[in-house]
Amino acid sequence: MLETVKSIKMSPKIKTRFAPSPTGQLHIGGLRTALYNYLFTKQHKGKFVLRIEDTDRSRYVENAEIKLIQTLSKIGLNWDEGPVMGKTTEITEKGQNKPYFQSKRVKIYQEYAEKLIKSGNAYYCFCSEDRLKKLREKQQQNNQPTRYDGLCRKLSETEIQKKLQNQEPFVIRLKVPQSGEVTFKDIIRGQVKIQTEDIDDQILFKSDGFPTYHLANVVDDNLMGITHVIRGEEWLPSTPKHILLYRALGWTMPQFAHLPLLLNPDRSKLSKRQSDVSVEDYLDKGYLPEALLNYVALLGWHPKDDKEIFSLKNLIKHFDLQRVQKAGAIFDLKKLKWLNCHYIKQKPVKELVKLCEKFLPEVDSKLLTKILEVEKTRIEYLGEVGELAEFFIKLADYPAALLIFKKSNKEKTLQGLKTAEDSLNNLKSWNKAKILQTLTKATEEFNLTNGDVFWPVRVAASGKDKSPAPEEILEILGKEEGLKRIKLAREKLNML
Repeated sequence: MLETVKSIKMSPKIKTRFAPSPTGQLHIGGLRTALYNYLFTKQHKGKFVLRIEDTDRSRYVENAEIKLIQTLSKIGLNWDEGPVMGKTTEITEKGQNKPYFQSKRVKIYQEYAEKLIKSGNAYYCFCSEDRLKKLREKQQQNNQPTRYDGLCRKLSETEIQKKLQNQEPFVIRLKVPQSGEVTFKDIIRGQVKIQTEDIDDQILFKSDGFPTYHLANVVDDNLMGITHVIRGEEWLPSTPKHILLYRALGWTMPQFAHLPLLLNPDRSKLSKRQSDVSVEDYLDKGYLPEALLNYVALLGWHPKDDKEIFSLKNLIKHFDLQRVQKAGAIFDLKKLKWLNCHYIKQKPVKELVKLCEKFLPEVDSKLLTKILEVEKTRIEYLGEVGELAEFFIKLADYPAALLIFKKSNKEKTLQGLKTAEDSLNNLKSWNKAKILQTLTKATEEFNLTNGDVFWPVRVAASGKDKSPAPEEILEILGKEEGLKRIKLAREKLNML
């Protein structure tokens, strides 16, 4: 039986890393991984590292690393080591473990791959893609796990040297012990045991001259002093391979914590088919960074007191990695909207105006301020302001029947509109308090109901069945435009 690699104990020199691949935009799951690493590190006054794992060149998306860095910066997660970017897209690096791009560290990985071969813990594999394809097909036909059959483990030193001299393409594979087990303690999942006979001879170095994730991340985590590896559940099956590498290289392994999957409401894996999955998508729609961080923190972690509203500072104080659940966490868009709405309500209108300018570029800040003073309690995300406020800018066509409240009729509605128009026309101070007072008085004097007056005036002003109160809309529209819309409503209704 293989000796279990001992985990390190908690230390004041805690160091974690977030190591995304530049294969697209930052996924919500990636943000949660980054956040949990950040919170755990800051709790223990440690260091948080950003590392770009870009050795899979076939999946590399041009400039994706720039977007990753920009998105993390917008969100407000600051790292102590790694690539940084100023006002331009020029990337520099901070920290004593440069470079933080794996594509720039290939020589380092080559050195350790050669050490593994010399120690007998890895071997050259010269099998062609065609042979491996046929092997997989045969295994599938026989209902066997698809894995390498270890053919090149049997090559003699003479055969290996001859193939190398002939410049035959090769990969370097991990030589996994054919019996025994690997055991480790996961902070979230407890004791984990995997039989080595179930572990494939994983490729460590590819024929294109780049390492795989397995070798590169173990080498970098050790050289960069990473004490805790906090990552997604999908990497749990790979952990025994990584432990074997730590063992083969004579290194002490970090502590591991594997986070639960993020799921759609139907409990399928979170995917773009059901909702947006990239952080940038949510930021572009006007979800606030503080709301995203607050919500993502709750995806799998349950505070002791069931509290739901957390600033980043409070998250650092209260987050507990050991209270992260094993089961998948449901991504509930309604809950995110509720949280975002909460944070929008807390924002000063002046700040919201700046944030909303990109959604209503044609509206001047003075008008936008008035609109937001009315609409801020109804907005779930800032991108909605354009749709919610469009009637302030231009009244869209609407059916005349919408003017009639369900408990009123055409005649009463026409009377209510005419009464409102006449009363408001004599109003000298045009503000919502005076408008409300005038409409209320007119309703009472002519023995009308709110459905006869307030409903049609609100529809006349907005063209919608759901909108702010009529006095709030009319104040923003101004007297001339407000009366013009009420008159138009009467004309519409007369034609019905």
